[in-house]
Amino acid sequence: MKPNHPKKVRDLIDGVLLLDKPVGFSSNDALIKAKRVLNAKKAGHTGTLDPFATGLLPLCFGEATKFSQDLLEADKTYETVVHLGQTTDTGDTEGEVVDTREVHVTLEQIDAVLARFRGPIAQVPPMYSALKRDGKPLYEYARAGITLEREARNVVIHKLELISYEVPFLKLSVTCSKGTYIRVLGQDIGEALGCGAHLNALRRTQVGALTADGMITLDALLAHPEPRSLLAPVDALLSSFPAVHLNAELAKRFLQGQRLALGKEPVTVPAEQGRVRVYLDDKLLGTAQLGEYSILAPERLIATAHG
Repeated sequence: MKPNHPKKVRDLIDGVLLLDKPVGFSSNDALIKAKRVLNAKKAGHTGTLDPFATGLLPLCFGEATKFSQDLLEADKTYETVVHLGQTTDTGDTEGEVVDTREVHVTLEQIDAVLARFRGPIAQVPPMYSALKRDGKPLYEYARAGITLEREARNVVIHKLELISYEVPFLKLSVTCSKGTYIRVLGQDIGEALGCGAHLNALRRTQVGALTADGMITLDALLAHPEPRSLLAPVDALLSSFPAVHLNAELAKRFLQGQRLALGKEPVTVPAEQGRVRVYLDDKLLGTAQLGEYSILAPERLIATAHG
C-alpha cells in the first residue's frame, strides 16, 4: 500500500505577478510553477502566450482572479521578428517549413504593405490554435492533417511600426485589440510582400495598462527568498479606472451590495460615468459602475475587504 500523505494546504494569497514568460513554456506551465512557488490556493493567467513567445504574462492570485477578464479584453503590445521567405505550417518557428521563396523586398514596399494592415482588419484564425470546434481544439485537427473552414474575425491593429529590416528579418512593434493573432499578421504581411513569412520571435511588452517594467523571470522567482514580496496589489489591474473613496458607513453598505447615491454624500465623485475602483482609505473594496445622478452600483467585490 502507498503511504497516505496529507494533502498540502495552500494559502489564500491576493495579488498580481508580472511574469516574464520564458521560451518553451506554455502559459499554463508557467502559472503552475508560479502557483507552486507561492503555495497559492487560487490562481489564473490573463491570456495565453504561445510556447515560443516570451514576455509579459500577468498572473492573478486570489481575489485578483476576479478582475483577470479585464486583461483578456485589453489591448496588447508586442515586438516580433518576421522571417520573410519561409512559410511554416504553424506560422512560427515550431512548425515545419512548407514553402521557401526568394526575398527581394525594399523598405518602400514594406512601408506600403504595413500601412494596409493598420486599423480594422479581418483575420482568419490559424489551424494551430486553441479555438474549439465540436469541443476539440483546432490544433488537434491540424496535427491529424485536417484543415477546417474558419470564419474571419474582425480585429484592430492600433499601431504597426517597423523597428528594423535586415534581410530576411523584419522586426516590428504591434499594438492590437484582443483576439489578434500576431502569427497570422506576420504570415499575411509576408504574403502581401510576395515572399511568404513566419514568426521567428514574439515578445509581449504590454497588456492594458500593465507594462514590462517590474517583470520577473521564472528563474528569479524560483530563486527569490521571499517570492510573495514580488506580488503587486490587486488594484494594479485596475489602474486605468478612476478611484472613488468611501467613508466607513458607505463602505459597509457597498460591501453588502447596495447601490449608493453619492451625489448626496460628502464623497468626491469622478466627473465621468463608467467603471470605477472603490476604496475605504487605502483598502480596495472592489469595482463599480458610476451612473447617472452619481449612482454607484457595485460590480465585483473583494471578499477579504470585510472586517
